[in-house]
Amino acid sequence: MTDLHRTPLTRRSLTALALGAALAPLAGHAQGFPSKLITLYVPFPPGGPTDTASRIVGQKMGEILQQTVIVENRPGASGSIAAAAVARMPADGHSLMMLATPTLLAPHLYPSVKFDIHKDFTAVGTTYDLPIVVVVNPGKLPDVHTLPDLIAKAKASKPPLNYTSSGQGSFGHLTMELLKIQGGFDMTHVPYKGGVPAITDLLGGQVPVMYADMVAALPHIQAGKLRAIAVGSPQRVPFLPDVKTVAEQGFPGFSAVSWGGLLAPAGTPAAVVKTLNDALRHALADPTVQDKLKNAGTFAAWQSPADTAARIRSDDQQWGKLIKDKGIAGS
Repeated sequence: MTDLHRTPLTRRSLTALALGAALAPLAGHAQGFPSKLITLYVPFPPGGPTDTASRIVGQKMGEILQQTVIVENRPGASGSIAAAAVARMPADGHSLMMLATPTLLAPHLYPSVKFDIHKDFTAVGTTYDLPIVVVVNPGKLPDVHTLPDLIAKAKASKPPLNYTSSGQGSFGHLTMELLKIQGGFDMTHVPYKGGVPAITDLLGGQVPVMYADMVAALPHIQAGKLRAIAVGSPQRVPFLPDVKTVAEQGFPGFSAVSWGGLLAPAGTPAAVVKTLNDALRHALADPTVQDKLKNAGTFAAWQSPADTAARIRSDDQQWGKLIKDKGIAGS
């Protein structure tokens, strides 16, 4: 798998962009937009990475656009409830949704989903990446320090090793299934309803392995209660600089990153989309926003509307095929 090219945002370029945003109005600002407050719908409950990133970025975009951006949570059905609602809202740029990977995957997992990610929405821009990490319980697998160690252990285990995730059809589940195919090994999936109970039983030793998002796993890795053995992103992450990527450990080109991006209803005028994307780019360029996102376990990852739409198509095709081939259904 290959990761789509992103515009590199070095610390110097980030600072320059942030200063530019403070000193000058957005170029090509859509006339008369925004004319009222903007509502950013989050398809998950408060407190998670998507919600936290939305509030951080939304506040800064509001400052740049000189208009209030409020965040409204509409959780349910992996984000399908919010997506179906936003798809029917006026296409004027005042109603947005923060797409997250579970919502992108929902149509493949739930036959009753009532939105089409390609036809019902216009991509505004990528907002953040959320790294995922393979972790093991060091008490249960004391000799597993790398991904090759885990694969060797899995191949030798009878019955197969168990691994857990935050749920049937979750991104951690799908990524481990892809890794199993590419690595030629087997493990048995033990799904939980949410990352917290999965992590709890991982810590307790009921299951020895998990493909977890960084937000859920990092505190326990730092406390020495879990051992990180691989990250799914194309590059190593600053949180865990000594942990090699999956690609570095025998899987060239492997890339599995959960992410979030802004969507607007289909038909939103191009000038409005450009204004929103420019505001998003400047918001993500702000070093304070960068630091807040990192503290929440995510990384700023700006992309243009075109690149975001291409990323949606790529992920939809790639993970949709895996779901179909493996016969995976949502829980």
